[in-house]
Amino acid sequence: IHFSLSLSLSVFCLSTCLCMYVSFCLCSHLSKKTHDITKFQKGKTEQLLRVDEHDFTMRPAFGGPAIPVGVDVQVESLDSISEVDMDFTMTLYLRHYWKDERLSFPSTTNKSMTFDGRLVKKIWVPDVFFVHSKRSFTHDTTTDNIMLRVFPDGHVLYSMRITVTAMCNMDFSHFPLDSQTCSLELESYAYTDEDLMLYWKNGDESLKTDEKISLSQFLIHKFHTTSRLAFYSSTGWYNRLYINFTLRRHIFFFLLQTYFPATLMVMLSWVSFWIDHRAVPARVSLGSTTVLTMSTIITGVNASMPRVSYIKAVDIYLWISFVFVFLSVLEYAAVNYLTTVQERKERKLRDKVPCLCGMLHSRTIMLDGNYSESEANSLAGYTRSHIVTDEEKQEKIVVHLALSDESNTSRKKGLKGHMGLRIIQNTHVIDKYSRLIFPASYIFFNLIYWSVFC
Repeated sequence: IHFSLSLSLSVFCLSTCLCMYVSFCLCSHLSKKTHDITKFQKGKTEQLLRVDEHDFTMRPAFGGPAIPVGVDVQVESLDSISEVDMDFTMTLYLRHYWKDERLSFPSTTNKSMTFDGRLVKKIWVPDVFFVHSKRSFTHDTTTDNIMLRVFPDGHVLYSMRITVTAMCNMDFSHFPLDSQTCSLELESYAYTDEDLMLYWKNGDESLKTDEKISLSQFLIHKFHTTSRLAFYSSTGWYNRLYINFTLRRHIFFFLLQTYFPATLMVMLSWVSFWIDHRAVPARVSLGSTTVLTMSTIITGVNASMPRVSYIKAVDIYLWISFVFVFLSVLEYAAVNYLTTVQERKERKLRDKVPCLCGMLHSRTIMLDGNYSESEANSLAGYTRSHIVTDEEKQEKIVVHLALSDESNTSRKKGLKGHMGLRIIQNTHVIDKYSRLIFPASYIFFNLIYWSVFC
């Protein structure tokens, strides 16, 4: 019995040790196998792309013909247009297509391999840059927005998401009734057309835009692509690609903020023509207010525009409107001056009446101010007593009618300018004519302005 127990215990211990040993060996083998698989996959990737076997500082087919690099662009957004800085900001997806046989690899499924920006630093990529750009950057949230896709035959797709601010030469001669054409230009920095041939991959179809692109002040008319050679005297000829887009400005904002206020100020200046010329404070204050308001409108418009050396369409409208307002102020100055001159003459005439009463060849009569010159001439033969009494002297205007031959001759000559004298003597007639001339002239100006610039 004792021997049997000892043998059973020995067998149990031996079995336990054997199980523990088998378990340990199995775990070690699995761990070692997993580690070897990782190494094997890493070695397979390096072997497929053969990155370390080639010098990627040189372009593909170095020393041979120019390598063709196709380009296509998808515009994600047109962020802003600045008239003051004469530039625009655009966010786009820029893609390059070329073939590098050094990156070819065997594949039974003909599937491509996709990498991020870390592999870009180890291979050759086109050195395309934006001509006339002020600022540009590649997005890096949450990682660098760069994608590299390699196909088994060596074709490469290189895509990146970029925001660029580029210069746009704008012509404001028709502002704000203008259309602007801007261009984003792409070009290789180092490689001339003998080493790198840059072209649009699918012609006009190479440029795609998002249908939701919109701007507050502009209507995007169209996008199109062009290409041509650019020459630099020191380095040679380069292929240059253009992304052209045409923008048409919305006029409604400027109608509300500029044209309508200016037109209302001009119409407000015409109100003074219906105010009595003796109401000096009312007419002067109205004229000053309209002039200052027009100056404020002109200053506000020019503050948001670049200081160009030519006249803009809005400048023509605002300055002509300002001239109309200013002329309405001068019109009242003329009315007030002529009224003062007329009153001075009448005062001098009344002062001379006592000295003219004793003249042999002249007669003095008292007339109501409502009598015309022809009626006064018809009364020249009547005496003073036949016309007025002594009680009515204070309410009448003294009119001296000279009956000499010299006076008759001068009176005949004065009849030729009867209408001109009447306007001067009756100063309210100037206001009457201004009520018609000013609105008619301004309407005629508006017809010409909108027909020319629209």
